[in-house]
Amino acid sequence: MQDKETNEMLADLLWLNAVIATELIQITENTSQILRKSAPPESCIVEHHELRKTALAIAEKYRPGTMLGQHILKHQ
Repeated sequence: MQDKETNEMLADLLWLNAVIATELIQITENTSQILRKSAPPESCIVEHHELRKTALAIAEKYRPGTMLGQHILKHQ
């Protein structure tokens, strides 16, 4: 029983870390835009998009079917 609980806990932590990662990326973009008074550099936006996709793939691997993917797609 403990192995199942440990696996569930690790899956929860991986999913939660992916949520945190995607939100931090968005906060970074928003802060950059505020400080620059313009959009972040296009290269950053592209790289952040790829980082979000990676975090989402990890989250979906361990917790498929959550709202995280839909939420990430709303980030601009």
